[in-house]
This record gives sequence, structure tokens and C-alpha cells, in this order.
Amino acid sequence: MSAESTPEPGIPGEDGTNGRHRAKGGRRKPHGRRKGVLIAAWTAAGIVVLGGTGAGYLYFKLNGNIKSVDIDSALGTDRPTKLDNGSENILVLGSDTRAGSNKKLGGGTDDGSARSDTAMVVHVYEGHRKASVVSIPRDTIVERPQCTDIKGARHDAASGVMFNSAYTTGGAACAVKTVESLSGVRMDHYLEVDFNGFQKLIDELGGVQVTTTKAIKDPDSHLDLKAGTHQLDGEQALGLVRTRHGVGDGSDLGRIQLQQAFIKALINQVKHVGLFGNPKGLYDLADTATKTVTTDSDLGSVNKLMSFAGGLKGIGSSDMKMVTMPVQYDPTNRNRVIVLKAKAQQVWTALKNDRAIPKSATEDNATGNADGVVTSS
Repeated sequence: MSAESTPEPGIPGEDGTNGRHRAKGGRRKPHGRRKGVLIAAWTAAGIVVLGGTGAGYLYFKLNGNIKSVDIDSALGTDRPTKLDNGSENILVLGSDTRAGSNKKLGGGTDDGSARSDTAMVVHVYEGHRKASVVSIPRDTIVERPQCTDIKGARHDAASGVMFNSAYTTGGAACAVKTVESLSGVRMDHYLEVDFNGFQKLIDELGGVQVTTTKAIKDPDSHLDLKAGTHQLDGEQALGLVRTRHGVGDGSDLGRIQLQQAFIKALINQVKHVGLFGNPKGLYDLADTATKTVTTDSDLGSVNKLMSFAGGLKGIGSSDMKMVTMPVQYDPTNRNRVIVLKAKAQQVWTALKNDRAIPKSATEDNATGNADGVVTSS
């Protein structure tokens, strides 16, 4: 059925109504270089460039860079139902492993352990013209289900643990299992990038321009920015998306607000850098991206990533609705948050039905008080 004959799902940010809506002024006219692929800060800059790479040696070089994990085999058949309408759900994780070249990046310990420092569920609506992104705070107290990792080891369920313990316990498969258990939404794909890769991607792009409405200074994340417009290099960008003590109430929720603002700035940057007229720059970025990203096995080749990215190329920052899973501060520990179950259910039900997230689900929740501190320039 054609897009012209099928009603579109509600525009993200509207109250779940159907029908088309276009902002005045024609700002969303398609453009040949509009490659602002959505996939959040961790992977947007990298995946987008794959469609411009050549064949032969370059293809095999890039193809050999990509790491993939067989999530489906580890998860088995006891999973939420997969929608068959063209919409997709992608779990995007930023890993804070301190192993190898990541030991000196982003502050924290260097014990070689790994956690899902950032987690976002990206829902691409039917028609692939818009998307909603739901950030899951890493400090959320959850019921972690029993899971099996990609090596076949089983891990017991646990009650009252932090969300990011799922990745620490059983890697990608247990992280996906926990998200599916929490949301009731099936994850079609998985994408992950770590500190070192994120920093390199931003540097390869030539940095990302943002405006800070307040000064941000956080020794823990090595960030010191005055109020104003900045062209952030990789190290500064990493500091920005990881800072929590330099903005708002010092919580993970404030950091999520900065991450969401940075993602929009990053997508705008990718759209304007003109890499497709610079073959060497394009290859260097594709080489870095494919060395950086870890995917599920269904996306584990250049061809598959090209096809996936090509299907998302029309989604720009203005076509995204970014929210945080509804939570409140844990009254027994302000460093933790607990899920507001009724409101969270509204969010996940909307995604399961390929509809916009209702405003009522995102109002009057804990936020971190860092909204508007960072904007795209």
C-alpha cells in the first residue's frame, strides 16, 4: 500500500492523532544530501556515511570492521510480538567500558568493566518519515529478568537493581531482554558504540556546534564551557554527554536532557558537512564508524547498514520527538529513580501501536532541570 493511500501515524509530540501535518515555510523539503540518520548520538554520525562508500577493497575493508552479536539466538522465542507494518524499534546503547583505549576517557574508574551508560529506544514510524526516542535512565530501579548472554551463559533474575546492571551482567542480549521486559516492545535492532569510538566520530566530523545558555564546568567529565556558542571536538562532546554534576540537579536525568539536545545538534551537523563531495573524508568517517559500532547480526554488514540507513535518510531533527521514560526520584535514594508505571505504559503502548507519545505521559515527571541548557546552533 502506498504512502499516499495510508494514513500516517500521529506526528511525534501530538496527542496521538492521525493525519499529515507540515510546519509552515516548507522547511522539510527533501534534499539530496540530507543524511541526518536518526540513530542517536552514538551512531548517527557513522552509519549515515556508509551509503557513499565504494566497492572492491574499500567494501571488504569496511565490512571487516563491523562487529555484530547474535541477539535473536540468545533471546529465543519468548519475546514481544514483532509488528509487521514497516515500523522499527532500535535499542541504542552507549557503553562506558574502561577497558583498552577507553581507560582515560570520560572520567570514572578504569577497572575494565562495562555498563550501558546511555540507553535509548528509537521508534521509527511506518513510512520512515519521523521517529520517537525514549531515553531510559541508567539509574532506574528495575526487575531484571532471567537472561542468556551470547555465549550461552544463563543469568538469574534480580529484583530492585539498576537498569544498567543488565549490560554489566550479560552484555547486549541481557540489555535487550531487560528493555523488552520493561516495555513490552520488541527490539528489532541493536546498536552500540563506546567512549573511544564516539570521540573519534565527532573528531572525524570536524566537531559539532552547540550553544550553551549557562556555563558548564564539571571536573569529573573534563568539561569547562562558558555560556555561548562552541564548536565541540570529540573530547568536549564526550564530556558534554556524560556530565551530570555541571548542570541541573546533578542527576542522570539532567544528563539525558543534554544528550537529547546534543543528538539534534549532531544530526543537523551531519546534514550540512558536505561529506559526499569529499571521498577521503567520507571514507575516513566510514572507516571510523564501522570500527566503532557493534550491531545485531541482522545489521552486521555494510550492505545491510546501507539499506537500513537509506530507509531513514528523510528523518531530520525536526521530525524527532525525544522524551525520557516517565520516572520519579526514589524517595529512599535521590541518586536512583523509579518508573511511573501508568505513564510509562502510555509511552510503550503508543510505540507498540505505532502512534505518537501522548503529552500526558511526559508532563510533571522528574526531569533533572537541565532542559534548554544546550541548544543546536
